[in-house]
Amino acid sequence: MSSDRVMVAFGYHGDSFHGSQIQPDIRTVEGSLQKALKRLTWWTKGCLEICSRTDAGVSVRMNLACINLPTSVANKVSFKSMARAINDQLPVGMIIWYIQKVPQSTRSRKANSRHYLYRLGSVEEWPLNPNMELMKSACSIIEGRNNFTNLCKLEGDLNPDRIIDECTPWVDSNGNIIGISVKARAFLWNQVRRIASAIAGVVSGRISLDALQSALSNPHIPVDFGRANSDGLILWSISHDEIDEIIDSSFPDATLFTPRPADQREYNRWLSLLRYETSAFLEREWLVRIKLD
Repeated sequence: MSSDRVMVAFGYHGDSFHGSQIQPDIRTVEGSLQKALKRLTWWTKGCLEICSRTDAGVSVRMNLACINLPTSVANKVSFKSMARAINDQLPVGMIIWYIQKVPQSTRSRKANSRHYLYRLGSVEEWPLNPNMELMKSACSIIEGRNNFTNLCKLEGDLNPDRIIDECTPWVDSNGNIIGISVKARAFLWNQVRRIASAIAGVVSGRISLDALQSALSNPHIPVDFGRANSDGLILWSISHDEIDEIIDSSFPDATLFTPRPADQREYNRWLSLLRYETSAFLEREWLVRIKLD
């Protein structure tokens, strides 16, 4: 059966799925997409390729996937109707918000860069009055080419050398630190969450700048700076040659985010509010960016 290839931009709430990769008997992003295509009789073996994997709890404003659809569907069904049909079969908390045809040779995983945001208030040790200069110094250590053995969870024989194109403070319109912005062509497992934990550790005083630099310069000496929780992490955007015209990597308006309370006893309650704010924030992003005509 002949097929045409489309690329879709989609997003999802982190707390609605147990990660992106298919796992038996639990809801995952890839599994949900597969079920939707099967219900529509648009599924063929190997027709789906997702750009970026995410762990359970990680929210996504924009991920990409390539799908090989039957030519009879791709040529006769409008993108708007196609997206509506798939979205009707997806669980609540997940949406396809853009579709376009791409060459058959296109690989969604061949992205130019991936852009993550991390809201550092979700890290328990994050101080109420963080030192901006100290944070900038920690971010500058992360930027560039480094061996990230001590700031990731290595899988198999993957090369731990990575180039971080950007690691900068994410601030609101008043100059208050919200978190970090991290961009790279590709990331290792848990890399952004471990970077966030390390930076939070530096700003809180748990880790020195020298210790952070040493962890990167001496990867053969094991160091564990911790792994930040997934609640604060958002895959914000992906740059790809086939779809760059829809990319908007500008920082979101953070004025709607509630500041972390001064009372440490309220931290867990505030985390629930953070998750709610992230969900509402993503829904607004999808509604204003849906492009299916």
